[in-house]
Amino acid sequence: MEETLDMYAEPFDPRRPVVCTDERPCQLLGDVLEPLPIQPGHARRIDHEYERKGTCNLFIAFQPLQGWRHLKLTERRTRADFAYWLKELADVHFPDAEVIRLVLDNLNTHSLSTLYDVFDPAEAHRIARRFELHFTPKHGSWLNMAELEFSILARQCLKQRVPSIEVMQVLLDAWQQPRNAHQSTIHWHFSVSDARTRLASLYPASLS
Repeated sequence: MEETLDMYAEPFDPRRPVVCTDERPCQLLGDVLEPLPIQPGHARRIDHEYERKGTCNLFIAFQPLQGWRHLKLTERRTRADFAYWLKELADVHFPDAEVIRLVLDNLNTHSLSTLYDVFDPAEAHRIARRFELHFTPKHGSWLNMAELEFSILARQCLKQRVPSIEVMQVLLDAWQQPRNAHQSTIHWHFSVSDARTRLASLYPASLS
């Protein structure tokens, strides 16, 4: 926990960017009956009945010190999807970084070994060397700022029914583009000192 908090307190270093990543499933739902449009004095009205259209997965990369985020849709959430996500981060979004310090939770697919499931050993090794993984502790995924971005996304964008991946992509683009343009970010205030005070019970008795 403390190493993550220390990283959050550091100034921006483009050679060693701190990037928070997470993923979440999204259910695709369609309307059985056409919603009634907005009319004077009446909001748009939606019938309670809906049709399941399947699911998709959403990856997010969030760089808090730059106020930048990128969302990627995939049909599934597998080890291979995570491997391709790492390659995209390394080669597309942070090609000039010496090392990408990635904050993530302990999901079983979150491992550099996934690269060797997808790429040949030389390519897997090349990509793996670009990353330094920093896992949040068990029951401590709230330390990952990507979760906060997902929470904002859910409140502002995902309360409506989304019937397809194509529509989902349009909604995500419409959400992230203005946030990136304005460099909207999260102002993190929880420090190592705060952790030792508020979470004293989690520390060894000799340090509390």
